[in-house]
Amino acid sequence: MFGIHDLTLFIISGFLLNIMPGPDTLLIMSKSASQGWRAGSVASLGIGSGVFVHVLAAALGVSAILASSATAFTIVKYAGAAYLVYIGIMALRQKAKNNTGTDDAESASPVSSSPLSMRSIYWQGFLSNALNPKVALFFLAFVPQFISHDSPDKALAFIILGVIFNFNSMLWCHFLAVSTSLASKRLKVSKSLGFWLNKTIGVMFISLGFRLALTAKS
Repeated sequence: MFGIHDLTLFIISGFLLNIMPGPDTLLIMSKSASQGWRAGSVASLGIGSGVFVHVLAAALGVSAILASSATAFTIVKYAGAAYLVYIGIMALRQKAKNNTGTDDAESASPVSSSPLSMRSIYWQGFLSNALNPKVALFFLAFVPQFISHDSPDKALAFIILGVIFNFNSMLWCHFLAVSTSLASKRLKVSKSLGFWLNKTIGVMFISLGFRLALTAKS
């Protein structure tokens, strides 16, 4: 249908790619651990919205510009890298604030951080994904393999596959949000340990940002 072939293989491959850890996974887990599964789910919805940006852009040919234009790729790459670094810095600042003025009673409570609004969490998820040019290039390289060269409407086929990929991704992301939140509550991580766990997450976001900035187009 619509020139799509090997749909089962596409779904399986997409699922395996979705469960690979990356910036999206870190964001969902950090929000779920600090603010509960709803925050992780909201971050997931933001990430999913960012994926749709790449799906539509690739389907309409915009992402092809990123693949062919070094200037466009560089601009988007540095914007995405800067935002990942920004998330990491904000995380480190929040943790430093939370670590001050705590006493023994507080140290026994579950991990908490300065809560962000659900809107802010949504936009963090959206921008961290939408500003990542590697996601655009991924869709250009991966999805066309499952569209026949004689498809009557390649753009529509691309969008359908993108929706399927994103739907499966959302299932995994929401599962990750809920399971991380439940694990965090059961472990009852102290603020002292939570401080270092969250600090590590912040450093990882910063390192991912620099890694993206240093990544050459391939």
